[in-house]
Amino acid sequence: MTFPPPPNAHALAVLILAVVTLVLFTREKIPLESSSFLVLIGLAVGFELFPFHVDGGVLHAVDFFRGFGHEALVAVCALMIAGQGIVRTGALEPVGRVLARLWKVSPSISLLLTLVVGASISAFINNVPVVVLFLPILINVSLRTGIKASSVLMPMGFATLLGGTCTTIGTSTNLLVVSVAAEVGLKRMDMFDFLIPATIAGSIGVAYLWLVVPRIIPERELTLADISPRVFSAHLAIQEGTVIEGKTIAEARKKVDGTMKVTSVERGLDNFMIPFPSLVLKAGDHLLIRDTPARLKEFEKVLEGKLYADDDMNEPVDEEHPLEDEDQQIAEVVLIEGSRLAGRTLSSIRFADRYGVITLAIHRAGRQPEKLYNEIGDIRLRSGDILLVQGPRELIAALKKEKDFLVLDATADLPFARKAPVALLIMLGIVISAAAGFLPIAISASLGALLMIFTGCLGWRDATSALNAQVILIVSASLAIGVALLKTGGADYLAQLFVILAGDTSPVFVISGLMLLMAILTNIVSNNAAAVIGTPIAVSIALQMGQAPEPFVLAVLFGANMSYATPMAYKTNLLIMNAGNYHFNDFIRIGVPLVLIMWITLSCLLPIIYGIGL
Repeated sequence: MTFPPPPNAHALAVLILAVVTLVLFTREKIPLESSSFLVLIGLAVGFELFPFHVDGGVLHAVDFFRGFGHEALVAVCALMIAGQGIVRTGALEPVGRVLARLWKVSPSISLLLTLVVGASISAFINNVPVVVLFLPILINVSLRTGIKASSVLMPMGFATLLGGTCTTIGTSTNLLVVSVAAEVGLKRMDMFDFLIPATIAGSIGVAYLWLVVPRIIPERELTLADISPRVFSAHLAIQEGTVIEGKTIAEARKKVDGTMKVTSVERGLDNFMIPFPSLVLKAGDHLLIRDTPARLKEFEKVLEGKLYADDDMNEPVDEEHPLEDEDQQIAEVVLIEGSRLAGRTLSSIRFADRYGVITLAIHRAGRQPEKLYNEIGDIRLRSGDILLVQGPRELIAALKKEKDFLVLDATADLPFARKAPVALLIMLGIVISAAAGFLPIAISASLGALLMIFTGCLGWRDATSALNAQVILIVSASLAIGVALLKTGGADYLAQLFVILAGDTSPVFVISGLMLLMAILTNIVSNNAAAVIGTPIAVSIALQMGQAPEPFVLAVLFGANMSYATPMAYKTNLLIMNAGNYHFNDFIRIGVPLVLIMWITLSCLLPIIYGIGL
């Protein structure tokens, strides 16, 4: 076995930097943004200090910054903005509600439909908002029906990853691979060029997620359901002339069969008393109690008291505070991650005035809220807190439109958002114009993002918040490394090593080995980094073997999308891990078989479709 001569100094330095990049991307303590920026600046400074002459010219350091204006990155950013328009208008929520209703009829068929719908949508929209849409639906179904949440959340997340491999715009990885391949001289792939192998393999993967995974995945208790049933803190105000005025706490508890747990009694502003059984209750006292929503309302009815959020509302219920008319609902509202209300109090944001509902109680997973003995309105909120609110049906429904909350237990249907049809039409236009070849995806997506803003589906603040600095820097750094590998000959050197190590192995096994290598890398480092580094190498391998490059490039694309085996392989895996309380080993147990299924299936399909023989 004869190894090729060592590469030039610049190529060797780039190869070392590529290895360092892969290592940096695995360091949890170093933000990916920092690692990406470090790599980008390292390339620029290195080639500025030590110029590299290629094709009669010089590879300038500024060339490595062209990734920021690369059409792949433009398309990714524009699609992120357009996808945010779909999320902001709630355009996909009707789909989620229909699926939620079906769960009551047939959980098994409903799971299959959820997987298929999630995969189908993810073929055209970034799967992050799709996962965000389905998470509250499946969590709510789990809480209401007793179905193991762990048996449905991970399959749903993996199904969106499978769907994302079907089109060129399904993931940023696909866009990068297609763009880099076009840069090295390949014919640009159209949107549905690899739909057939992706759909066949994806269907087998969905069957595994539907039939096998729910039976083998360990049961994990939901973070949002760490106490069953959930317990809340609340203030029960003693009204004048009611049955417990002048009675002791022991007598009040006896009226509710001793089930009420009183943690303190507030008599006057910030005057808290120990709840001795012999303590006589007076009108105006507040009992600080903790119980389930149903029990809290039962105590309110039997003891003729009132549940209030603060002392500003001592008046009995009247026309201005119709807490008990037939139109009222109680709902459990979760503060989502990134909510603007986190770190603030209900009083400071004038919650009741702004949303027209009253906060009856608060629940914090795993522990009591800090400063429990303060008024509920004075407790500083955190992401994940659950508020028990009460208000008119239409105002509870209106809370569903707010992106700071997740409404778990309200039963009111949400009418379509006014701009939802417009957002759907714009997204459909992006897909059709790119699929039909009217406009490149970077142009159609940018036009769509602009229309989202001009039609009022998004504000500029929403548009800028949709952009992800981590994605932008990873894509730019990955493109820079790809350029450096190509220009310096580093990619050709690696390709020669791969071909020599493969020996007389047929192209079929080379394609399969390349795909498996990308699948391993993508579960350790950024899938975009693995894809961009792997694409030029795949092209070089194909050319050296005298084969058509397309199946080799698709091996990289499919392998880089097999982000199933570790939670850090893809951002939606982290969302699923957090919501479902999964362990690292759960991803290995479920994800590794899925990687093997996809690898074996696509290793068979690609040679058949592209006519490559053994």
